[in-house]
Amino acid sequence: MCGIWALFGSDECLTVQCTTAMKINHRGPDAFRFENVNNFTNCCFGFHRLAIVDQLYGMQPLRIKKFPYLWLCYNGEIYNFKQLQKPLGFEYQTCMDGEVILHLYDKVGIEKTAKLLDGVFAFILLDTANRKVFLGRDTYGVRPIFKLITDDGFLAVCSEAKGLVDIRHSMASSPEIVPFPPGHYEVFDLKQNGKVSSVELVKFHSIKNEPAHAIYDTLGSLNSGFELENVKGNIRLLLENAVRKRLMAHRRIGCLLSGGLDSSLVAALLRKLMKEDNIKYALQTFAIGTEDSPDVRAARKVANFIGSEHHEVTFTPEEGISCLDDVIRTLETYDITTVRASVGMYLVSRYIRKTTDSVVIFSGEGSDELTQGYIYFHKAPSPLEAAEESERLLKELYMFDVLRADRTTAAHGLELRVPFLDHRFTTYYLSLPPELRVPKNGIEKFLLRDAFQDSKLLPEEILWRPKEAFSDGITSVKKSWFALLQEYVDSQVNNSDLERAEEKFPFNTPRTKEAYFYRQIFEKHFPGRADWLSHYWMPKWIKASDPSARTLSHYKTEDDKNGAEKVHLDRC
Repeated sequence: MCGIWALFGSDECLTVQCTTAMKINHRGPDAFRFENVNNFTNCCFGFHRLAIVDQLYGMQPLRIKKFPYLWLCYNGEIYNFKQLQKPLGFEYQTCMDGEVILHLYDKVGIEKTAKLLDGVFAFILLDTANRKVFLGRDTYGVRPIFKLITDDGFLAVCSEAKGLVDIRHSMASSPEIVPFPPGHYEVFDLKQNGKVSSVELVKFHSIKNEPAHAIYDTLGSLNSGFELENVKGNIRLLLENAVRKRLMAHRRIGCLLSGGLDSSLVAALLRKLMKEDNIKYALQTFAIGTEDSPDVRAARKVANFIGSEHHEVTFTPEEGISCLDDVIRTLETYDITTVRASVGMYLVSRYIRKTTDSVVIFSGEGSDELTQGYIYFHKAPSPLEAAEESERLLKELYMFDVLRADRTTAAHGLELRVPFLDHRFTTYYLSLPPELRVPKNGIEKFLLRDAFQDSKLLPEEILWRPKEAFSDGITSVKKSWFALLQEYVDSQVNNSDLERAEEKFPFNTPRTKEAYFYRQIFEKHFPGRADWLSHYWMPKWIKASDPSARTLSHYKTEDDKNGAEKVHLDRC
């Protein structure tokens, strides 16, 4: 995880402008560089480094002798940089995975470059010889990038929106700050005065299309057809490969572990592959919750089973509530479920940074969207509509779960890795017949669970542990995080405030006291920027004013589920 920042065509003093780059210094605590562009005195790059690969030569903007006219600032990991080297005849001058972007651009141009990158990335590429600027972002937007462009062509780019809000410009009104769309690249012409004009915005990859880089993958061919055993074998093979390629790191690897299916599978595969790769240190796993938390109990069971060095972080409701202001400022959103679910991840990331040496952190993000893990999928009218909803959720990840996961870990100088959003894994899963992917026997993510049924990676009760709402899993069975929040915000927001909410907040008007409370905090930090969130995350196929799983009749707490779970396990 790094922080990237760049200006093209600034009319203001760069010394003053560069102070805004310091608002994202948490993303790269190891080093910082600010560099002007030769012959373009009003263009510059800023880079905050978290050193993961090539700690000696990894500073940016990255420039190499072969291409002195190319400047690259990127945040991310390109997992296939070694696989591309030999067949394409590249001679690398550093050990940086991102160097491959320079060689690809020179050899095949920007469109094929974006298509051939297997990884997560946000990049700014400057070609001074041809006077072009390129921006690009990975398929699911795992790595963030925002842009600001004025009427006269001043372009500012940053990993987080907060690094752009105080940029000085010549417009009478504030220009928009927008997230760069995932799976796209944009081409700009660079004028002699450093300003730019947009040439084209191109979508280079759709989530259902086989990625172009698959032909260079060392995995080989998959089992053909949709016969169930072949499908399950392919799922195991692809997910294991997704974890394996993400072992690329010169810093210690850890894993978030909630005790749910997704993080447990990632942790178990990680532990297995680290042994196979003869990685000497123990895998550190991290769980968080209040006392008597179901998630903490389940995570402990998984850690004991796989043999990880396990850390349990206990927090009080008061600690969770007290960090809400910091969490909302960090997230740059007021979405209800995103804020609600971010508190635990923010606190556990803070613990990891302060008390351990793990820096590269694996997580289970993306699985619920891909494998139809949300409880409301039980309400889907048909398998086809469920499949369409899964695709919609994946396309919006960059506004919700991926945003949460990135910001809460980056806030504490950690790098997140999400194997469930691997290009080949997601493309294959989405290619399966819709009826294979729906919940079955009252259990969501049935196909994924069934694929690992005989793998012996996890205890049976974990593999088939039903979905736990975050508000129930992280806190005591006596009182959920959801209930604790409702009690607190009820004391902070008056009924009359909520009644007048539409007057005060006409866009995305909050309908609950919790939503109103979050919106107030957001407006304090980012006044007038409510359009950063296009809509609230809400479950489909039901009437809901709150995203909590408690709005669904199908939902039950873990204790309620125990009986049903035992019945299911007896049938397996």
